[in-house]
Amino acid sequence: MTIETTRRLFLGAVGVAAAARSEEADPEKVTGIGGLFFRANDPKALAKWYSDHLGINLVPSNADDQAWRQEAGPCAFQPFPEKTRYFGDDAKRWMVNFRVRNMDKMAAQLRAAGITVDVDQKVYPNGRFARLHDPEGNPIELWEPQGATPAKLTGC
Repeated sequence: MTIETTRRLFLGAVGVAAAARSEEADPEKVTGIGGLFFRANDPKALAKWYSDHLGINLVPSNADDQAWRQEAGPCAFQPFPEKTRYFGDDAKRWMVNFRVRNMDKMAAQLRAAGITVDVDQKVYPNGRFARLHDPEGNPIELWEPQGATPAKLTGC
């Protein structure tokens, strides 16, 4: 084996090791909103209205149906004061669903910060789920889509 070949092998191994260490050191983060859930007086009629008027597909009832797919782009995220009138006078409680790439890594990171996370042990046809609450008690759901990879999540 030549010195150049040995050097290339060594540099390649160092690069792989550095990349692995870098990936382990990077904190996990959510990749987008995976769903928004709220209360309604007539959920079926309201869901149909959103589908009919805004083009938002209903939640799939089987693996062959397609979920509504968002276009890639920015998403505003801003907590408002409790008594804001921005949402109207009778604002409802909400639950936001955030997509994650790696449920186990995210849950471990949150637990290390002292946050209680309940990971559902069942794997559903569309992925895995976990529940937690924000500091004000608002529910949050985490979703790791089935077969989640960065390439598959792009543009969702």
